[in-house]
Amino acid sequence: MRLLRFVDGRLTLTNFSGRTVPPYAILSHRWSEDCNDEVLFEDLGTDAWITKANSPKIVFCAGRAAEDGLEYFWIDTCCIDKWDRDELSKAVNSMFRWYQNAFKCYVYLSDVLWSSGEHAGQQRPWEAAFRESCWFKRGWTLQELIAPASVEFFTSDGQRVGDKESLEQIIHEITGIPDQALQCSSLHEFSVSDRIAWLGDRRTTEPEDAAYCLLGILNISMPLSYGEGKEKALSRLREELQATADSPSIIPFSQNERFVGREAELAEIESQLFTDKHSTRIAITGEGGTGKSQLALEIAHRLRRKNKHCSVFWVDVSSIDSLWQGYSSIAEKLKLPGWDDEKADVMELVRIHLSGEKVGQWLLVFDNVDNLDLVPAEYAKRKPTNLVNYLPQCELGCILFTTTNSKAAETLALQNIMELHEMTPETAERMLASHVIDRRLGDEKHEMQTLLYELLYLPLAIVQAAAYINITGITLKEYRSRLDKHKEEALQLYNARSIDTRQAESLRDPITSTLLTTLYQLLQDHRLASNYLFLMACIDRRDIPLNMLDTDLAKEREDAVRVLNDYALITRRPADDALDLHRLVHQTTRAWLQKQEWFSERTEKAAGRLAEIFPSDNDGSRSAFCPTVKLVKKMKFGRGCHGSALWLCFVMGSTLSQENSSSE
Repeated sequence: MRLLRFVDGRLTLTNFSGRTVPPYAILSHRWSEDCNDEVLFEDLGTDAWITKANSPKIVFCAGRAAEDGLEYFWIDTCCIDKWDRDELSKAVNSMFRWYQNAFKCYVYLSDVLWSSGEHAGQQRPWEAAFRESCWFKRGWTLQELIAPASVEFFTSDGQRVGDKESLEQIIHEITGIPDQALQCSSLHEFSVSDRIAWLGDRRTTEPEDAAYCLLGILNISMPLSYGEGKEKALSRLREELQATADSPSIIPFSQNERFVGREAELAEIESQLFTDKHSTRIAITGEGGTGKSQLALEIAHRLRRKNKHCSVFWVDVSSIDSLWQGYSSIAEKLKLPGWDDEKADVMELVRIHLSGEKVGQWLLVFDNVDNLDLVPAEYAKRKPTNLVNYLPQCELGCILFTTTNSKAAETLALQNIMELHEMTPETAERMLASHVIDRRLGDEKHEMQTLLYELLYLPLAIVQAAAYINITGITLKEYRSRLDKHKEEALQLYNARSIDTRQAESLRDPITSTLLTTLYQLLQDHRLASNYLFLMACIDRRDIPLNMLDTDLAKEREDAVRVLNDYALITRRPADDALDLHRLVHQTTRAWLQKQEWFSERTEKAAGRLAEIFPSDNDGSRSAFCPTVKLVKKMKFGRGCHGSALWLCFVMGSTLSQENSSSE
């Protein structure tokens, strides 16, 4: 938590993360319609904030705090770095508590004067304007009214009109909120429906905030996803309420409605869960594209559906930042003490908690565990993190790993390993039939069998082929013909020594052929979509923010993203405003760009896009995105990146990285 204060006449921020927070005042106010009028996080560190139209609010809050003997104060406009998605999400999920813990809360009523016009001679000349104030009609001010013990109301000319206690009756008449709630009684005394009803017809600038502003009042947390729309945000809110009523879980991907086969593997793994008096560890191993993650996802959703009292947590382990972010999300979901402390070791917090005797049943899914020692020394100013050191142990806990690394599987699960191979021909036929839309594949039985044989019955290749056939409407025979055109090039990519050795080994020929077939179709029909794919290939494959995709029209971007999704090239997370690429899609596209000698140019464009979105990296306005911009300039960064794909931007063999690293 950051707090403001004046030091030698200058407005400064102090970060109390990991330290005892001193008594502080907090401001409740309405944001201006024009955000540029507000004093923002990036305005601090200089005197530029003084010129902002709403700077008097800052001066007012500082003055009142000083009169009450408080050195520090908090204002949302400038104490939260809203460029940092992780920080913003944590702040919104912590805000109710921050208001609750404030020594004083000052309500600044910008549309209320102590006396004006026709009301000037009345005993309470401010009352009519007070009753009509927009402050009572906004979503976020609901929790700011309920959470603090001390709430004082001030007119725009700085006059105190009363506090929550003295104005209790009039506030009740305006809001309909029960007196007990205004008196800071435990909110658990009120039903969820009652608490939601307090929102009434209050408005929010962002439609999603109609859900987000209720998080503290309902005592739940969930990640923010601006752009998902009001209905989706409210739907997720309801899901979180239901999950809280059962056991907290994090499964970032929806269940695959077209999942077929693997029944024997599912039965075997399910039979091993929660059978021993110690943590059960199971590893699913196999080459890329065999469906390891999909199998683990199906297990996670089935277990969650069958056992509402079992928590299921999904953690991606493709990088140290994604691992850290996964543990951080679990800590936040479980509201572990210290989860919002930037200096806390959240991975250790989660390990200790899940190892406790009183914790209930849980399943941890670690996806993409291809390396146990994460974070090469050149990309982090600390020793590599070994996953094994952070695995919890509990009689009621189970851990499921997916990995292409057989040695890692042995280390993690000993002999409890399931090696996943390609599907049987019969299962592959069912899978293709379930993915191809509006076609009777029985009429193309021979062609289907031949195609699946050429695809080696690999799930990823089958999904890619089905997506292409659905979009283009061609026959299976025509698709095989187009696939044949790219087999030689696919083999060249597979054997290319200019590509990273580990990458080349993972580019399986049929999968590479299907991806190249799709790629050339994209280049022909959807230039914007192909440009987006190339951009994503130049950064890490996970957690790619939608605002990275450059276009002047939101509809154009949405259409291009839809095309990539229809071609099964990306995964769009239900709860996040971000995209993921399958590892082989990412690697194949990178390899193709390198072969075309476009990779350096595309990487520089990605760097330019980053600098365009996050232009400032000075100390006064640094956000969590800025280390990425610094990476473009210096190719050096540390942990402050917190899990976004951007944090690993340009570290996978990019030409730009190599050129800059040599100059460091």
